[in-house]
Amino acid sequence: MTRDVRKFGINDKRGRVKTSTDPYLPGEGLKEPAVCRSCAAFYRNKRWYLDPQELERLRASAEVHEVTCPACQKIAEHYPEGVVTLRGTYLWNHEEEIRNILRNEEGRAMAKNPLQRIIRMEREGEDLIIETTEEKLAEHLGRALHKAHHGDLQVSWSDDHAICRVTWERSVQD
Repeated sequence: MTRDVRKFGINDKRGRVKTSTDPYLPGEGLKEPAVCRSCAAFYRNKRWYLDPQELERLRASAEVHEVTCPACQKIAEHYPEGVVTLRGTYLWNHEEEIRNILRNEEGRAMAKNPLQRIIRMEREGEDLIIETTEEKLAEHLGRALHKAHHGDLQVSWSDDHAICRVTWERSVQD
């Protein structure tokens, strides 16, 4: 008899819900060491890393397998797991500062997990739309912006926790 060793997250009334339903994560893992041909992240010990010095050591010492990491696949196929919508007149009065906060938070998240990236950040009408490769990054960006600039923050998750939608809004009067 085999034991179920999958990781589980938030419980619902009917039982456990798997934490990840990401179709881009390989179930069995990859041959190690592997290097992403697009972003130079490397896969070792069943985890992705971004470390230029370690990458050079790996390339010099071992046979490296060229692959495309899950984040680069999501970017290429435009598969966002998180969507952040920013609204309000305050946003456009502080656009550069807000964009810098979002990019800095993306950098911090990538240092911990190279698969957490912003796919796109574009203005659509009066909204600024940010799409992310990981749902937790979308939530993190919304909370970081709320901490720095206050406003109204709403976070909603799909039933299977596959997509996170974050909405932040602030008018000039706030």
